[in-house]
Amino acid sequence: MLQPDFKKGNGMVPAIAQDAKTGKVLMMAYMDEEAWEQTLATGEAHYHSRSRNALWHKGESSGHVQKVHAVRLDCDQDTVLLLVEQKGGAACHLGYESCFFQELSDLQNGSWTTCCEKVFDPKEVYK
Repeated sequence: MLQPDFKKGNGMVPAIAQDAKTGKVLMMAYMDEEAWEQTLATGEAHYHSRSRNALWHKGESSGHVQKVHAVRLDCDQDTVLLLVEQKGGAACHLGYESCFFQELSDLQNGSWTTCCEKVFDPKEVYK
């Protein structure tokens, strides 16, 4: 069976979550073999939390799970793309729809802006 080449990344591969309807990139995390297998078995995104060094079911604390609609591998089989339905409207633990909510709006001056609105207050969700 085709699967990511975990050996290339010392047991982990990057995993990009993209909104299945809009195409918006929601987040990037890492998967190890356990996260890969749990994602396929449950139909919900699982990742490897590097900060906790443990399996992480996306949304386990917030309820903002990612229902997987499609799984793709890149040509080198070392990056996973998940097309997901983001429950709760936010993928970012800071409350934004996407983890990529900061945009370099002025290349010359290095000015950054917030390019999407907050969906929830993390203080209210992660108690």
